[in-house]
Amino acid sequence: MTVGKQRVTLPDFEVNWKWPRCINPHLGEIDEHCTKWAAKFGAFSPKAQKAADRCKFNQLRSACELMNIFFIFDEHSDRAEPAEVWDQGRIFMDALRNPHQPRPAGEWIGGEMARQFWLSISQISTKTFQRRFLRAWENYCIGVAQQAELRSKAFVPDFETYFQIRRATVGTGPSFVLAEIDMDIPDEVRDHPVIRELEMLVTDLVLIVNDVLSYNKEQASEDDEHNIVTVIMKERHMGVQEAIDCAGRLHADRVERFNELYQEIPRWCGPIDLDVQRLVDAMARWETGNLYWSYECGRYFGKRGLEVKATRTMNLLPKMAVALHNGPVVVEDMLLL
Repeated sequence: MTVGKQRVTLPDFEVNWKWPRCINPHLGEIDEHCTKWAAKFGAFSPKAQKAADRCKFNQLRSACELMNIFFIFDEHSDRAEPAEVWDQGRIFMDALRNPHQPRPAGEWIGGEMARQFWLSISQISTKTFQRRFLRAWENYCIGVAQQAELRSKAFVPDFETYFQIRRATVGTGPSFVLAEIDMDIPDEVRDHPVIRELEMLVTDLVLIVNDVLSYNKEQASEDDEHNIVTVIMKERHMGVQEAIDCAGRLHADRVERFNELYQEIPRWCGPIDLDVQRLVDAMARWETGNLYWSYECGRYFGKRGLEVKATRTMNLLPKMAVALHNGPVVVEDMLLL
C-alpha cells in the first residue's frame, strides 16, 4: 500500500492500564544463555543475526527460548511460500510430539529448536500445561500458515477475517499457557466465559499494540496487508493517521472492558483461585511487556524507540528494498524523527 511521506502520532497505550512493568530478577543470567542458544542454530545470516541480538526478552529460560522460536518462525514464514509455511508448522508439531526422536538431516532448523525446547520444558511442567500448550501452538501454526496464504495473494482481509487470523498469529495463545507451566487448572475453570473473555481482550490489546507499532516498518517493506492499520484504512476508507487513531480507540475500549471484567473473576474457594489470579495477571503483564519490548527491542524503531515512546510521533519511512535472506530488517532510525 503506497503511503506518502508524513508525520504520525501514536496512541498512548498506557492510559488506564493498571499493570506496571515487571522485569524478572533473573533476566540477566538467562538472557545471554538463550540468545546464544538461538544463535547456534544459524537461522539467520550474520548481518540479520546482529540485528536479532539487539532484542532482549524479559522471561526466564523456557519463555526466552519460546520467544526465540516465535521470532525465527515469524521471520522465516514472512519470506516463505504458503506450502513451505504449512510444512514448517508440521515440522514444529512433529518435533514437539516426538522430542526423543532425532530430526532428519537437512530439515528446517525450527524442528530441532522445538525438539530441544520441549525436552527441557517437559521436565518442569505439568501434563495439563503440556496438553494445552500443544493445542495452542498448533492453532498458532495454522494461523501463521493462513496468513501466508493471504500474503501470497496480496490480499487485505476484512475486519472479521483479520481478527480471526490475527488472534492466532499474534502468539498469545501459547504465551499465556506458559503462565500455567506449574498449574493444573481444571478445564471447566480455564474455559469459564469470564476467563476466556479476559484472554481474548488481552490478545486484542497485544495485537493492536504490535500492529500499530510495527506498521511503519511493515509499510516500508510493503508487508502490511495483515496489519490492523491497513485493514482499517481499507475497511473504513481512512488515511494513515485516522486509522492509527481508530486503532487507539479500539485499544482503549478493550482496556475499559478488561478493567471492568477483572472485578468479576469468579471464585472457586480453594488453591485454584490463586492459580487463576496468577494466570490472569500474567496475561495482563504480557500486554505491558509487549508494549515496552516493542519500543526497546530495536526491531521497529532501531535505536530511537525510547524517543518515539516519549514523543509518540515519528515520520513514516520511505519504501525500501528488502533482502531475500531470513532475519530481521534493520530500521533506518535516522529517518524516524
